[in-house]
Amino acid sequence: MSEPKIVQSATAEMLIRRPPGEVFAAFVNPTALRKFWLSDASGPLAPGARVRWKFMVPGAEADVVVRRFEAPNHLAFDWPQGHVDMKFTAVDDEGSRVTVTVSGFDPRQLLAQATQTIEGFSIVLCDLKTLLESGSSANLVRDKAALIIRAMGTRKA
Repeated sequence: MSEPKIVQSATAEMLIRRPPGEVFAAFVNPTALRKFWLSDASGPLAPGARVRWKFMVPGAEADVVVRRFEAPNHLAFDWPQGHVDMKFTAVDDEGSRVTVTVSGFDPRQLLAQATQTIEGFSIVLCDLKTLLESGSSANLVRDKAALIIRAMGTRKA
């Protein structure tokens, strides 16, 4: 009997009731990214772009390299945590299925990294859904960052 194959990717999905072009643009435009996910971005995502993202947790930063840019349906990039592949598929007349698949986990830390990735992207997608459907962020990413910052302070004590 052969060993079961271990899948080394994690996927998060969300239905966002906005057209794919609008959802895609939210991940590309630094102004939009600052409303729901990042504290800063050095520039927009574009074909072959290399940008620096600063997250809401102080000191959390990542260099992002765009590997695929097919507006409004497909965006892929590499960052220190692995490879991120995002697909934006039209659903009904005005909705989008956003599928985020992350791969490149360390096999020795697969479960922990996959769990953190799914949690993180689920929060990001939920906050983006709220922003695009209601016009304002629910501050889900900010609140998660506040918990992380608080836990970091507790560990230092």
